[in-house]
Amino acid sequence: MLRIDHVQLAIPAGAEEVCRRFYVDLLRMEEVAKPAALAARGGLCLRSGAVQIHLGVEVDFRPARKAHPAIAVADLDGLARTLARAGHEPTWDDAIPEIRRFYVADPLGNRLEFMGSP
Repeated sequence: MLRIDHVQLAIPAGAEEVCRRFYVDLLRMEEVAKPAALAARGGLCLRSGAVQIHLGVEVDFRPARKAHPAIAVADLDGLARTLARAGHEPTWDDAIPEIRRFYVADPLGNRLEFMGSP
């Protein structure tokens, strides 16, 4: 194995716009065009640097409340403030003392972990 190419999270049909407001407008990820063969399925492909998240439409959608991607960021405190101001309150976790991190749910309830970069 070489690396993880992307992480996919499920979204319900028609949730692309609410996801754009969170992932693109708030988290500042870039929306990447989906390959033509996949575009008709709905969803979004997002990227920020080497981090790629795909949001795929799932008919029987249930948010991932435990499983989650963990994303290292340069300004953890700044991101926490940005999320809190937008109504997405971070939950800090100090279970691993040497790693500063928090969890937050996207607007659909999917869990995301953000951690400080060493």
